[in-house]
Amino acid sequence: MYIYDSCRSAINACMETRTFAVAHMYKDEKTMDSHTHDCYEIYFSISGGKQFLIDDRLYEFHKGDIFFINQYESHYLVKIDKQVHERIVFSIHPEYLKLLSTKETDLSRCFTYRDEAFGHKVTLCDDEQKRFLYYINRLSDRYDFGQELMDRAVFIEIITFLNGIFALRCQQKSDPSKKKNTASTGTHAKLMNELCSYVSQHLTEDLSISALAAQFYMSGPYLCKIFKEETGTTINRYVTMKRIVYAKKLLMEGFSVTDTCELCGFKDYSNFLRSFTKTVGVSPKKYTSYIH
Repeated sequence: MYIYDSCRSAINACMETRTFAVAHMYKDEKTMDSHTHDCYEIYFSISGGKQFLIDDRLYEFHKGDIFFINQYESHYLVKIDKQVHERIVFSIHPEYLKLLSTKETDLSRCFTYRDEAFGHKVTLCDDEQKRFLYYINRLSDRYDFGQELMDRAVFIEIITFLNGIFALRCQQKSDPSKKKNTASTGTHAKLMNELCSYVSQHLTEDLSISALAAQFYMSGPYLCKIFKEETGTTINRYVTMKRIVYAKKLLMEGFSVTDTCELCGFKDYSNFLRSFTKTVGVSPKKYTSYIH
């Protein structure tokens, strides 16, 4: 199969084929703002380190770390290291995983299971990293007879292997001696995680800078400053993205565009239409026609 050198290209291929696509990158393409897309994502760091903001959690990651991101979770890559950062990114269509799963084995669990103690990140040990890269190398760029079947077989091995590791880490979370701190250790990381969590839980309420500053007992300019420093984006952009993510979920569940506007916290209908279209690429009405 073709291995892409851009996340955007892999996402487009995944959505077009409704299967999966892989990107292997060494250089830093221009990072996207906080965003979502209608496919699952696996992000594996081969070398270097950066910082990820995924939904309500800010993570630092390094060589051997892997992230599982579902289609509803906004994510944003920030604080890029100067060194070359080699990584592999899978884009996977949710319906494809559903077709491959069985009653006994839900291959989407690593993307859909979340709790307070265990988030998106897993650190692979050396042996696990070698095995994962062995699978990647088996994804051939040749086009022999039946190659798509061989690639599918390798993909099933990869996603089963990773779900097994994910399940094992979930079991280990209750053992304090085996827990690792997956959140960022920056000076303001705890505050940022609390603020992001507060935004997610109060999307329909007033989330203006002044309201958030009052909630966290600090000045608005200072709150904006440290949020920008820690996440690389602004509070207003983050709030808008969270509301758009929720809006997509509501539309998929059958809510009308008008009801969705109100339920996801937009007070102005024209602002909702403008923000949704700019973020998703299509209007809410057209998005609804695509998914139903």
